[in-house]
Order: sequence, then structure tokens, then C-alpha cells
Amino acid sequence: MTVDVYWRIHMEGDQTSLRRRAGTRGGFAPDVPGSLAPGVRAGEPDGFSHADYMAEVARAAERSGFVGGLLPSFPHTDDPWAAAATLARDTETYKFMIAFQPGFLHPVQAARMSASLQLATGGRTVYNVISGGGGPSQLWWGDRVDHDDRYARTSEFLDVLKGVWHGHETGGFTHDGRFYRVEGAALPDGLTGLPLPEVYFSGSSPAAIEAAGRHADRYLSWLEPFDALAEKFAAVRRLSPAPPRFAVRAEILARETDEEAWDELRRAWTGRTARTEDGGGDSGDSVGWRRGRSFLADAGDDVRGLEVQPGLWGGFHELRDGPPFGLVGSYERVAERLDELIGLGVDAFVLAGVPHLEEARRVGDHVLPLLSATPGVPA
Repeated sequence: MTVDVYWRIHMEGDQTSLRRRAGTRGGFAPDVPGSLAPGVRAGEPDGFSHADYMAEVARAAERSGFVGGLLPSFPHTDDPWAAAATLARDTETYKFMIAFQPGFLHPVQAARMSASLQLATGGRTVYNVISGGGGPSQLWWGDRVDHDDRYARTSEFLDVLKGVWHGHETGGFTHDGRFYRVEGAALPDGLTGLPLPEVYFSGSSPAAIEAAGRHADRYLSWLEPFDALAEKFAAVRRLSPAPPRFAVRAEILARETDEEAWDELRRAWTGRTARTEDGGGDSGDSVGWRRGRSFLADAGDDVRGLEVQPGLWGGFHELRDGPPFGLVGSYERVAERLDELIGLGVDAFVLAGVPHLEEARRVGDHVLPLLSATPGVPA
């Protein structure tokens, strides 16, 4: 058995460690002494940009055995479509999982953009289709569509995109729906016949799971307590016309021993500062956001009190932007927990660690080789 293991690319900027919230690597950080990207030397920019740092992370992840990288999309990040096109030249086999919300892009244009990337990269485009969590971030995009209607729109978007992708086979695709209308749509001849990007579909609500059952090649969930994940996967299976596949997004803090990993976490926890919810953290109407925090309702403020299962820790959202749960422990323990997820039916992961560059090398060198399944290698 093989598993596809992706590494998250820090579109919003990177911290030097979990102990320091301030981003000094990439994103839109100011040019200040001590920053790595953009860097300042002798009071002048040194020419090493945040795009250069993202490319360095992608190359390190590729060399460390990851099949590709997730490019997330938030109001405060670069555009992942543009980033994928930029980073493709710096990698050879690395796939780019582009996160996007269908409401902000017409499916005909999405099909053309995707086919162009597939042609330019040799088929290295992957979709992370998200429908948005509501709240201030959703309004920042100018989107006022209600929660369940966003998933209905996403489902229709994918119907149209797939129809346009194969439109050359039928003389053009025509659709008159609730959200989209096209007549005779098809890709230009030079972009036909390419593989449709694999669809990773995110969302925890009943509406999301129903849409995922129709469209997902892989259903992508944030990491949760394992029994809750098993229940969610069972719901997706019930609603899927074909046997579904599953992926999990998880933070990783792995060291040579359990003690080293927990010591690192304690130092970060002790020095944490107040944070604002962004980068996927505003509550809005996101069911996944509420689910993640519901498991921690009685956890308290002690660092080990947030360990809801052995090695499964729920406080990462206090140390960096993003979901709460991740795996903590020795290389062997983290690999064992990933293997348990594989036993639940997971055959793909989106992993992350802070800082992304050093942790990509660490996880790739010391955790991936211990998995019972073989990490996939792009053809």
C-alpha cells in the first residue's frame, strides 16, 4: 500500500518556532533586521524574497519524500494559483494542492487555468475545494451566500467544471443551473485530453459531506480524536456512490524522544501570547471549526490536559494560525499514530510543522520512513 503525503506551504508567512508567534519568513512581513524573507543585511534588502523562501520549502519537501504541498488561501496570503505557477519551475515532481473557493472563480475559467497548469507542469495540479467558513473572512471576499447554499454552489461548480473539461468529447457542454449557465463550453484544442486534477474536498457539515460524496476523490478532514474521525468517515461512505478515499490534515511535532517533543511544546505553551482568530480560525458558520474546539471544552489550560488521546494534542491553534489538533511525540510514536489513521482508511496526509523548512526535513527524514505504508512518489 502507498500513501500520498503532502506538506503544507506557508502562504501566510512562517514563524521561526512555535515559541515565537511573529512571522519572520515570508508572507507580508516587514523588512526588519533578523527577517529571513524578505531579508535585510546592513540595512538593505538582500534580495531573498518570500517567494524564494516558499521555493526553498517546496524543494526541501520534495527531496524529503513528500508527494506535494498544500497551498492554502486566506485574505492575508498570496494567491495559490499564482504561487503554484511560480513554484513549479523550482521543483520536478512536486504536486501543488491549490486551495480555492468556487464562489470566487467561474468554473469555465477554473477549467482553463487548471488545464494550463496541467500542461505546463506535467499534470501536477491538485484541487483542495473549500466552501468557506462564513464570518468576517467570507465577507472579506464579498460572499454573502448562506452555509448550505455554498455547498450547493460548490457541487454545481464542479459539475460545470467537469463538463467543460470533457466538452470537446460532446461538441460543447451546456448547463442552465441555479448558480451557473454556460452554452457549448469546451477547452481549446491545445488544452484537451489532460488529466482532471484530483479533488480533495473539505467540510464537516451534513451539506459538505453530501457534496463530498458526489465529487471528492479524497475527503479531507482536519485531525480530530480518532473515534470522531471514524464516525465522520462512515457518514461519507454512506453518502458516496463509489467507495471514497480519505485524507487528514495534521500538525506534527516530532523529536527523537517523547520527552524532547513535550519539552519543546511546554516551552512554547509557557511563552504563548494572546492571538486573534484568522488564517482559518474565525468561527463564522464553520462546522469544522466548532467541532475541533468542542473536543477541548473540558481540557483546561494545562499543556498535558490538551492531550485528548496519547500523542494527540489540541492546542496548536494557540501557537500558530490554523486547526487545533496535531501529533506530538517521538518519531516512532508519531509514525504509529499515523499508521493508526491509515488503519481507519486514510491513504493521504497533509502534514505541517513550524518552521516549515526545518520540519519538512525532520519529518521527511525521520517519520515518513517509519510508516507501514510506503509514501507515494509522483510518476
